[in-house]
Amino acid sequence: MARRIKRQLKNEMNVVPYIDVMLVLLIIFMITAPMINPAQIELPQIGKSSTAPAAPLEVIIKADNSLALRDRAQTGTESFITHQQLVDAVKRKQSHNADQPVVIAADKSVRYEEVIKVMDILQQHQVQKIGLLAQPK
Repeated sequence: MARRIKRQLKNEMNVVPYIDVMLVLLIIFMITAPMINPAQIELPQIGKSSTAPAAPLEVIIKADNSLALRDRAQTGTESFITHQQLVDAVKRKQSHNADQPVVIAADKSVRYEEVIKVMDILQQHQVQKIGLLAQPK
């Protein structure tokens, strides 16, 4: 009697044909990609703004904690004011141009507490667009 040899079936999938197909596709994409022209995009044009941004109104805090006000939109000269006159002077200057920002420029020897005090006074009286002015080193 002859013995029969049992053949076992493999449960593994042969991936070599898939790798061959992927390499062919890769080569096709590498050849065709440089030939494709990128789409031309038409960007929207913007017009020039009708008004220039307003020059800032500077509140200057000197080394001796005195205040000065400089309106760069008009003369650019400094006028010395007190803390009580600050809000009225700023409101009067902003009545001509409501979009005019207010910047606080303090001497480097002034304590930051004084700068915060001036900012608080302006914010309590609903002065908008308050910023700080600094000089880069």
